[in-house]
Amino acid sequence: AFSRKGGRLHMVTWNVATAEPPEDVTSLLQLDVQPPTDLYVIGLQEVNSTPVRFIADLLVEDSWSHVLMDTLAPRGFIKVTSVRMQGLLLLVFAKQVHLPYIRDIQTTYTRTGIFGYWGNKGGVSVRFSFYGHMVCFLNCHLAAHMNYALERVDEFEHILETQDFDMDDTPHVLDHKVVFCFGDLNFRIADHGLHFLRSSINSGRLNLLWSKDQLIMMKKKEAFLQEFEEGPLNFKPTYKFDRNSNTYDTSGKKRKPAWTDRILWRIKPKTPPMEDDDEKAQDKYTSEMSYGVSDHKPVIATFSLELRKCFDTPMVHISPEGVWSADQDAALNYTIQEDFMSSTWDWIGLYKVGFKSASDYETFVWVRENDLPETNEDIQISVDKDEIPLLGGQYVLGYYSTNMQSIIGLSANFQVGDL
Repeated sequence: AFSRKGGRLHMVTWNVATAEPPEDVTSLLQLDVQPPTDLYVIGLQEVNSTPVRFIADLLVEDSWSHVLMDTLAPRGFIKVTSVRMQGLLLLVFAKQVHLPYIRDIQTTYTRTGIFGYWGNKGGVSVRFSFYGHMVCFLNCHLAAHMNYALERVDEFEHILETQDFDMDDTPHVLDHKVVFCFGDLNFRIADHGLHFLRSSINSGRLNLLWSKDQLIMMKKKEAFLQEFEEGPLNFKPTYKFDRNSNTYDTSGKKRKPAWTDRILWRIKPKTPPMEDDDEKAQDKYTSEMSYGVSDHKPVIATFSLELRKCFDTPMVHISPEGVWSADQDAALNYTIQEDFMSSTWDWIGLYKVGFKSASDYETFVWVRENDLPETNEDIQISVDKDEIPLLGGQYVLGYYSTNMQSIIGLSANFQVGDL
């Protein structure tokens, strides 16, 4: 799917400390950077989840999801899926062209509350097949405080071991070809005093602090951590700041600065090991200091994923038939090109170009009342003129598979109504 020239994954982790989102997330998403991004994966921690909000969120999406969808949809990114467990939120967006090749989407979550706090720490994850390659993203919020490094490692290992998916070939996180683990992992910088930390940061000598970073130290002891890679920590520690400033904590607690917010990745070990000529996948690993709504700064990583496409034909071919306008009934054709677990609950949505997610349709039709079509059988469905939007513009048809939880076929964009 991705060549060296194109194909980028843009990842964000941010502990937002219950703040409302900033109005402008352009620099967070690096919207104007070339080459353009293909996938956005955004992991947040401490999203506001007071009890009233928590109940409301079962019905409406939280303000962070709204800001991100409102920003990305006009640029052609669709929210593929999201998973939330109280303060933990994980969102995946993809360019429209990739949607039919993102399959078998599943999400899960794990609560860890070693210290008796119910459900405020743990991990949320999403897995899917991307052009036939199995990928998994795990957003974690691990135990806080300097002296709990071992507990953090135990929680991380517990999440990796207990999360499971309803997939024969990849039932666990580490079965996937590529795994990204990220979030507020809460590892601190051990031993050094506050003065040494601050002078090292202010003088730009971050490398003096690396050997005492608890995650780097733990990696030397823990075999499962050694399978994960991480870029160099060439950005200032992202915690803890006075809000709306770039000043480290001046409160009475005077928390020591720490690299709490991290993005790790693991490429499944090959057996037998083969010489790989892959260049380093990560292009960028940095923080975005311009945001001050939280006491953490967001961390951004971008990757070039070089994946050979295992297929480039959508499972369903779909196209509008003839002219579509609100003064006459219209028709669409679809053909199942590859056998999949179709269902009478599958539907075809009419989307305005720039739609936010699979549920953001103008209208939809069920694919079949009773018997399901054969492979390569041409099916025509009529659409009542009352269902067709009065507002002209560019639209696209999408076939939504209930079993795969995703759009598995998209028509070309086409005009509805007057130009």
